[in-house]
Amino acid sequence: MAKTYALVGTGGRARMFYEAILGPHRAEARLVALCDTNQLRMDFTNKVIVDELGGTAVPTYKASSFAAMIAETRPSTVIVTSIDRTHHLYIIAALEAGCDVITEKPMTTDPEKCQAILDAVERTGRQVRVTFNYRYAPHNSALRELIAEGAIGKVTSVHFEWLLDTRHGADYFRRWHRDKRNSGGLMVHKSTHHFDLVNFWLGSQPETVFGMGDLKFYGRANAEERGVFTPYTRTTGVEAAKNDPFAIDLTANPIQKGLYWDAEGEDGYQRDQNVFGDGISIEDTMNVIVRYRNKAVMTYSLYAYAPWEGFNVAINGTGGRLELTVHENSYINAGAGSETEGAAKGVKLYHFPLHGEPRVVPVQHGEGGHGGGDKIMLEEIFGNATPRPGYGANHRDGALSILTGIAANKSFATGLPVDVKTLVKL
Repeated sequence: MAKTYALVGTGGRARMFYEAILGPHRAEARLVALCDTNQLRMDFTNKVIVDELGGTAVPTYKASSFAAMIAETRPSTVIVTSIDRTHHLYIIAALEAGCDVITEKPMTTDPEKCQAILDAVERTGRQVRVTFNYRYAPHNSALRELIAEGAIGKVTSVHFEWLLDTRHGADYFRRWHRDKRNSGGLMVHKSTHHFDLVNFWLGSQPETVFGMGDLKFYGRANAEERGVFTPYTRTTGVEAAKNDPFAIDLTANPIQKGLYWDAEGEDGYQRDQNVFGDGISIEDTMNVIVRYRNKAVMTYSLYAYAPWEGFNVAINGTGGRLELTVHENSYINAGAGSETEGAAKGVKLYHFPLHGEPRVVPVQHGEGGHGGGDKIMLEEIFGNATPRPGYGANHRDGALSILTGIAANKSFATGLPVDVKTLVKL
């Protein structure tokens, strides 16, 4: 019998889930409802379900009718892909209604909401799964396996550098993410992926965090300091923005047009805000130091205006060093199908033993989104794939990933290191 799912939040992140349910896993899974603050966006999603995926339109519920949706459609699991700051509302309500939850990362955005989710899981006995698809990318799995096999002995330090380019990186400064109250900034919204990977690779958790972050490229003041003047708040249909390489036209892409441009009249949300305008409260340049419980130390950097998309990571140990470089496909959210998001274009994994010849480690190329991790993870969630031990991320993994970013944000504000255990009771 197929498991039943209700989906909350029908923006760009939702598509990966309903494509999987209505596509390769339609025999094992069934979508029973959509929920959003915007009726027009849900109507467009139903149109995609019918016209593109060959499915049947499902009932729609406004966010204020979430409880009615649960009562009337009785899903076994609720999938949460709403704005980050609202995740906890739907997660907790779903748990208390007797449902399990699958949530997009980040699980939530601050310590209080995180603690409320942890308490709800304890109180209800239900399950929360956080969709850390990067764990399943073959190159990231290979790195974990090498460490577990003792290829470099005991891990002592990590250097991790993530680059967001001026297509993908800029996109966070056009959308609701630009307001830190919505997203927790890139330290929480984006870096939660990366901090989870380090927890996953090392089999440890963060203990102390110190960081510095700033807005150095995007925003009006930074642009004008470089002699760039963009006197418009948004870019679709704006004549002055036609030659702006950072501008997007929501009417040029059918997905963005349906989800955002055509739905704007209902809630006023503008998906194409000027990245060099006012009102940006998130950082674009961040550096963090993390000490883990196993006493390894990580230096981490993220910046969102790079010339290429991807990451470099070096892991040092008592028996050698591992280096992984991944070039990823740049994308704009909801600009195409989910299979293109974060697809790996080039991967190099090196093993440098302390004594012996270095070698290139062969890694299977992962097809599809997030280095091939999407397909593998979705088969495990919705299909009949046997779960890989240690790969599925639960509420505790979700908490540990965001606590690094939350601590970093606190350190940005205070200039002091943060003891992670003071934030939440795990």
